[in-house]
Amino acid sequence: MSESIKHECGIALIRLLRPAGYYIDKYGSWDYSLRKMYLMMEKQHNRGQDGAGLAGIRIGAKPGTRYIHRQRSNSANPIKEVFDRIYPEIEQNPCDVWLGHLRYGTYGNYNIDYVHPVTRENNWRSRSLVMAGNFNLTNMEVIFNQLLEIGQNPVDFSDTITILENVGHFLDEEVERLYRLHREQGLTKREISPIIEKEIDVAGVLRSAAKRWDGGYVMAGMLGHGDAFVLRDPAGIRPAFWYADDEVVVAASERPVIQTVFDIRTDKINELDPGKALIIKASGDYSLQEVLPATAPAKCSFERIYFSRGTDKHIYRERKKLGETLTEPVLAAVNHDLKNTVFSYIPNTAESAFYGLIEGVDKWLNNRKRQAILKKSDAITVADFERIMDVRPRIEKIAVKDIKLRTFITEDRSRDDLVAHVYDVTYGIIRRGKDNLVVIDDSIVRGTTLKESIIRILDRLDPAKIVIVSSSPQIRYPDCYGIDMAKLGDFIAFRAAVELLKETGRGEVIRKVHSQALEELKKTDAEMVNVVKEIYAPFSDNEISRQIAVMLKTPEIKADLEIVFQSVEGLHKACPGHTGDWYFTGNYPTPGGNRVVNRAFVNYLDGINERAY
Repeated sequence: MSESIKHECGIALIRLLRPAGYYIDKYGSWDYSLRKMYLMMEKQHNRGQDGAGLAGIRIGAKPGTRYIHRQRSNSANPIKEVFDRIYPEIEQNPCDVWLGHLRYGTYGNYNIDYVHPVTRENNWRSRSLVMAGNFNLTNMEVIFNQLLEIGQNPVDFSDTITILENVGHFLDEEVERLYRLHREQGLTKREISPIIEKEIDVAGVLRSAAKRWDGGYVMAGMLGHGDAFVLRDPAGIRPAFWYADDEVVVAASERPVIQTVFDIRTDKINELDPGKALIIKASGDYSLQEVLPATAPAKCSFERIYFSRGTDKHIYRERKKLGETLTEPVLAAVNHDLKNTVFSYIPNTAESAFYGLIEGVDKWLNNRKRQAILKKSDAITVADFERIMDVRPRIEKIAVKDIKLRTFITEDRSRDDLVAHVYDVTYGIIRRGKDNLVVIDDSIVRGTTLKESIIRILDRLDPAKIVIVSSSPQIRYPDCYGIDMAKLGDFIAFRAAVELLKETGRGEVIRKVHSQALEELKKTDAEMVNVVKEIYAPFSDNEISRQIAVMLKTPEIKADLEIVFQSVEGLHKACPGHTGDWYFTGNYPTPGGNRVVNRAFVNYLDGINERAY
């Protein structure tokens, strides 16, 4: 993606199932679990660069000794710093359960207090709670007020603290329930404590806490005595995978991470079902339990387009398919003139889609060659045959990324000068004034980097036409489930639709939608509808694409410019298992999504520069 966006976090969990001596004997080192955890976190570094944290539980620790170890960092190299600190702390006495986290901040501040895992410690091990997550809930105010209703006084209004205290409250209730039950049976307090640890209904605690959550999430946690869990939202919005054998139980945000670190086949790795929790007891027994009923599946399509590691074979194939489905509109954009067209891509995440596009062009071209040969039939000469067969797609590496700048999330100050120098080009391979230049990116968000950098430097090559291709459909609506795309005004597709409304004399639609959004916000989440869809309704996808091209073409650009977007139908064809398309369609999988998009529109029109949740 030419414009990096802040997005979801990464989690990693390891539970050792054998005594420490087993791993020393087999793997020759006491730090087996730490080395595996380090690799799992480094392999998911793509999912979070604002901070990293690691917490461990030592099961059966003697009273008076530490049983929870935790280190966090928001430095420039947080993973290394965390492990540099944790190694001397455990002194060759590793923990039995580890929970690691990589953070991209989508809510709250970026100081160390917001880096996961977060802890809620107690002298009763069963009441101690460690949590980390990849999530955004749309109704944090509801959950926060619930804490106030039960008499709590949270120290911070943040998703991190609120969820920790929310789960912690119901954990306290479960411990208290078990305490009263066994106290009535005449057991002493000291006798009761290990029984509570054994009998805690972790799934029941999660059911009580999560029943009012609205959003996309994977929540992972550990109890002080050694129970652990990983919970996925009912729509499966955020990803989670797990694996178990007779040595370990592991979980991570991405399948290739587990596959690579533990050197196992893909088919041995399980996807955590929506609404279910992987529960690992302190005894080492593990099970899958339903926490919330699964809803209509809405696995995030952005995972497939961009965020997840492309080393997953399924993701790789889907990204190639995204490119292949764009073959016809791309060929139409260059009038099927392959002789005078050069194909390239924006490094690095668009590379797989580029391969798919080229395969699609090859298939089209092979069909044309077949027809040409058959048309000549017996009259074809060697020269004819060679002329026909010599036609092939011209492929070149045009754009080169020189500097890694997180341009989408950089604050507005000094943005223009930064983005103008993100890319450079390879000179001397485009025939000036004659060749078309097709360049594929995986998505177009705000268009800043395209306008201020990429299109400008591509135009220096003097192509006759520049075609920018997005393997993603037009991003029209904000996300509220873990990806930091919260403001409508950031999206060039939205701005294009607004401009079209004004230019075509439909400005009253904007005012009407504003009034409708205000009325919708008076309703309950379950009653609300997304009225922002009406902003786009008067126009076809192609009309909006053409307007985007107008907005991206500055006066100094000499080449013709066309923008080609993936269709929603093409997205679903390429990624049939990931139907979460609210970014493009406005069809939110939870009721809170409609509130967020309506609020985002009101904020935009009222000039309120803040997120809508």
